[in-house]
Amino acid sequence: MGMNSFSNSVDLLHRAMDVTSLRYQVTANNIANSETPNFKKQQVNFESELKRAFESRDNAHEGFRMQTSDSRHIQSEMPRDWHNVEPRRVSDWTTTAKANGNNVDAEQEAMNIVQIQMQYRLLTQLTNFQFTQVNTAMKSI
Repeated sequence: MGMNSFSNSVDLLHRAMDVTSLRYQVTANNIANSETPNFKKQQVNFESELKRAFESRDNAHEGFRMQTSDSRHIQSEMPRDWHNVEPRRVSDWTTTAKANGNNVDAEQEAMNIVQIQMQYRLLTQLTNFQFTQVNTAMKSI
């Protein structure tokens, strides 16, 4: 495992922990507002954008680049750097669960909290494992 792959792994795990933490806040806010009239539940989009960035990087060598001589010309899509992908809060305006216009299912959100907590714990363990690997490698030098 090279140092670059280590720092990429740790960076990605760190970002995932941040996103999971944001997800927890958003879900807790959904629960807190489960009786608020016209409140629309929110969720956090991140993984799909991250996947798109990785795909654009992986496909970068396959595509051809159009040469442009003017900024008004159509630009080729450049590979996206996954480091720049930010999580987005998205409101669900499409569903209405209750007569008061609120669409939070408190039971579902409570289940989401448990899932988010488990995911965070797993990410913490994976991060610890990454550092344990480096520690082991350092001791053998």
